[in-house]
Formats: sequence, C-alpha cells, structure tokens
Amino acid sequence: MTVQKEALLLFSKPPIPGKVKTRLTTKFGGFMSDNQAADFFKMCLYDVAETCIHALFELQWANDAAVAENPEATKIQYDFFVGCPEANLQLMKDTFDEIGPWPMEIHYITDSGATFDDHFDDAFSQIFGMGYDCIVSVGGDIPTLPKDHLTQSFTWLEYFRNCGTPGVVMAPCQECGTSLVGFHYDTPINHQGVYYNMEGKPALDAYIEKIDANHLPCAYFAPIADIDEVTDLAHAISCLKAMKRAAEFQPTIRVAQRVLNWVDYMGITVSTPPNEEHDPRQYLDNPDGTHYYPDEENK
Repeated sequence: MTVQKEALLLFSKPPIPGKVKTRLTTKFGGFMSDNQAADFFKMCLYDVAETCIHALFELQWANDAAVAENPEATKIQYDFFVGCPEANLQLMKDTFDEIGPWPMEIHYITDSGATFDDHFDDAFSQIFGMGYDCIVSVGGDIPTLPKDHLTQSFTWLEYFRNCGTPGVVMAPCQECGTSLVGFHYDTPINHQGVYYNMEGKPALDAYIEKIDANHLPCAYFAPIADIDEVTDLAHAISCLKAMKRAAEFQPTIRVAQRVLNWVDYMGITVSTPPNEEHDPRQYLDNPDGTHYYPDEENK
C-alpha cells in the first residue's frame, strides 16, 4: 500500500537567555530577566509541541479508522518535525529531552540561510525532499494555538489535493504576520520576500500576493497571537485563563497548562487602566435622562 506522508513543522529556536523574547526583558522595557524570558519561551515550546502532537494523533486515528473501514482509502502517515538553526540543534534536542520521552517521535532538522525567508524555505525543501506531500508549520511562541486549526489545516490541504490542485492554508498573528502557514510540495509558492522585504509589506499580504499570482486555492483560520511584547503576554494570559475555563465544556480545547503554571509561579497578573466612561456610545447619559455629547465641550 502506498502511504502519503504529511508533516507538521514546529519552526523555532531553543530557549537561549538573551536570544529569545528579548522585548519582554527589562533591557527593552519589559519586566523579565533574560533567564525568565527564556524559561517562559521554553514553556511555550512545550505546550505548542504538545498541542501539535495531540492534533497529529487525532488525525492519525481518524485515517487509520477510515482505512480499516475502506482498504481503498488513502493511507496517511503524519509526522512531527522541529526545525532550528544548525548551531542550536543539540540544545533544541536537550530542551525537548528534558521533559521526555514524548508520545510521538520528534524528527529534527536544521535550516540555514541569510534571512528568515531562506531558513523557512530550506526547512520546507528538506522535508519535501523526504517525500512529504504537504507541510503545516507553526511557531513556538503561540500558546493559544487551537488544536482544531491544525487538524483543519491538514483536512483542507487534503481537500485541495482531492480536487486536483495544490493549495495553501494560513492563520495570521495579531499584527499582519502569520502564525501558521502550510502548502503542498508542488504548490508554486515559497517564503521569499514574505518576512524580509524592502517594501514594508506585511507577511500576510505577501502570501496573498503569491496566492493571487498563481491562482491558488487557500483556507484561512482565525488569528493566533504570538508573544513578543508585554501587551501580547497580557492578552495571552487572559485568553489562556478563558480557554481553561471553557475547556470544561469544550473538550476539543487544549490548554497551555505549563505556561499558566509558570505565570502563576511568577505571580504575574493582568490589569488595565480604569474605564471611567460608563457609556461607550457617542453620547453620555445625564442623571435626568438627557444626553450630552462629549465632543461639544471642545467646540
């Protein structure tokens, strides 16, 4: 039986103090030390990897069941890859082995190039060179990653393939970049000019231009916020707490518990400035029931 291989790539780097999440540190206006920022990123890596593996198990079980029911169905093998620069390979392996063993084999690759785009293309090229039909890639700093985004990404790519055409899947971050991107080995697209370009073009727009230029089908998923700034971290903490509460009723939600445990250990709390505007509409209510328009005071 011919087996179709599909890959999920965690494209990242190891948690080196002073090299990761630097905008969360005191040197750049944050509140963490270099070691604390690296520890936080390590927890993110673990939680994102766990979500990835659970998604792949779910996909594998579904495909195994489909093949058992219909031997003519396409047999699919789902594999998990972690990519990093060559100089960081052993540290990345040690990072994951630190809490191992993992329930699924982790395949490691190293990527190289002069730019982020080059590294991304190199990682994809290596995996496609191993005979994989498609790749879905995510970053390591997105602890709110929904497991359903991953399973649906592969489902859409398989749908496009069954329709006779390669395609693209994507989910943006909160700032016009991307947190998830994937495509087939024969999709006429790459990462060049996406993350590093001289036109100031947002990454998401750059991908869409490539998709439009080649008339490719694509699937879009809701944004997944990455964490670079302190405000990103605050947003993620509030979302993770909401996800944990909702997971009691939505079993498909996977909670980044390691990140939440670390936040609790650090005593980090989220707060916002008091909101004194009781009515957010265009006017405010007077006690007598009449209305006044705040802008009128400035006329």
